[in-house]
Amino acid sequence: MRFSFLRKAAITAILVALFDRLFTFGFSGAVIGGFATAWLVGMVLGRTDVRRDRRAWCALALAGVFAAALVDDPGPLNWTLFWCALSVAALMPRTGSFDDAWHWAVRLVLHAAAGIVTLIADLSRSLRARRDVRHSPGVVAATLALPLIGGGLFVALFAAANPVIARALAAIRLPSILQMLVWTLAAICLWPSLRPHPLATRLAARLPDPEPILPGTSLPSVLIALALFNGIFAVQNALDIMVLWSGGFLPAGMTQTEYVHRGAYPLIVTVLIAGVMALAMLRPGSASEHHPWARRMVVLWVVQNLILVASSAWRTIDYIDTEMMTGLRLAALVWMALVGLGLVLICWRILSGHSARWLINRNALAAFLVLAVCSFIDLGAIAATWNVRHQSPHRVDLCYLAGLGDAALLPLIHLEHQTMDAAMRDRIRYVRTQTYADLSARQESWTHWTARGERRLVRATAMLGPDPTRPSPLPNGAWRNCNGSVGGASAPAARP
Repeated sequence: MRFSFLRKAAITAILVALFDRLFTFGFSGAVIGGFATAWLVGMVLGRTDVRRDRRAWCALALAGVFAAALVDDPGPLNWTLFWCALSVAALMPRTGSFDDAWHWAVRLVLHAAAGIVTLIADLSRSLRARRDVRHSPGVVAATLALPLIGGGLFVALFAAANPVIARALAAIRLPSILQMLVWTLAAICLWPSLRPHPLATRLAARLPDPEPILPGTSLPSVLIALALFNGIFAVQNALDIMVLWSGGFLPAGMTQTEYVHRGAYPLIVTVLIAGVMALAMLRPGSASEHHPWARRMVVLWVVQNLILVASSAWRTIDYIDTEMMTGLRLAALVWMALVGLGLVLICWRILSGHSARWLINRNALAAFLVLAVCSFIDLGAIAATWNVRHQSPHRVDLCYLAGLGDAALLPLIHLEHQTMDAAMRDRIRYVRTQTYADLSARQESWTHWTARGERRLVRATAMLGPDPTRPSPLPNGAWRNCNGSVGGASAPAARP
């Protein structure tokens, strides 16, 4: 289309101006979701090929879902999923079909990396296409010299004669270098969605299927390795069963908490390495692919890896019971479930003869569904609620709850109403008061307002009533620590 480039350039300029207007004071609040929606609409208006592609509309619908999640509660996960869905929609018309998640991951990485190259190359190509004798720099300068010089002279004379014009000119502020840099970075991020660089699709199409290959995977080597690996893993699983599941004795000087915490994450790394090695040992076309004993020992090894995943999850759950729940530990349990599912899929792939593409797509779909669900829930709020319900008030880590921000507000209100001494209640009351005040201040600013924050504020206000009890005043020279305890002076008499 003749004016396609100009239309896309105009859409980019509008989006950059909107970005500058919305995020003058920082990148936060539900306005992130509003900008994401504007970006989505701009791409649909600027890309005819996207509007005509039914597969692209599926990705656009997903991008709209994650834009709504950004309005509700913006975060890095929601933004990443939105950008991925939007980029898939931008690249879909230039690919034959959705081949596999591996190639699409490479396309997205190249699409992101080629942003600055795309903008510069398109600007250079546009200038070369429009360059002729009538539009040479010399001709353009000669044409604009008289109107610019004459107009500037008259404006200066009128400014000297008219104070209104003088004040209007004095109020004009040219953008700073930092502001122009922000505009440039925004344009670099926005432009590729309207004009994707062909490098993203061409290079990814040349990549082979990701079949892992290990040196020395002859049939005797594979059989010996599998026998050895199964023996080593059997020892580890037996020890875990004795200590974790049967309450066996620990080595001298080691506590149950230390044993549990020490092995949770290294075992998951071990399982991931073992899964890749299992795929490499029985890759299609290898001598061991159809060997009955190799297949049996690989299946046994995968089962032992599943026991390791179960032990890692058990360790994490025990550590949560001993210490406390955190958002990261909850995310770790979800990750362990995904690893376990991946092992089951690896075993099924080996037994049924499916391709690596089948395996990658199933794992990617499972990971996407989990991440999509997590984008609409608050792991911090779940962790705070669990701690309040399963721990006594004196065991709850108030510093951690204070660090969660408004995610811990409702659990703090519930905690405040539990049975405890007056000093502990005063500490909880202080953390709750600070959290409530911070949330109220953010919700009053349109640049920081979020839908989830508004729901929490309304519910918290209803639970606290019109005149919530405030923490006890502090004597001169005293201060509050993150857990509400008083430092620097004797604690005041707490209100009941």
